Amino acid sequence: MAKNKMKSHRGACKRLKITGSGKIKRHKAYKSHILTKKTPKRKMGLRKSTILTGADTKRMLRSMAK
Repeated sequence: MAKNKMKSHRGACKRLKITGSGKIKRHKAYKSHILTKKTPKRKMGLRKSTILTGADTKRMLRSMAK
């Protein structure tokens, strides 16, 4: 029997959500400051959430201890 359990990365758990199909949803970066030089179209695209890539999904699931 294993002595230690893997702890979940609390920061990752708060920022990422697992969808029903097992994919991981995340928010896009570059939306917090210096918004005056960004076009409205670019800012509108940054509002939407996106799905993590396959390579990152495996890593994040391990860090989230799922």
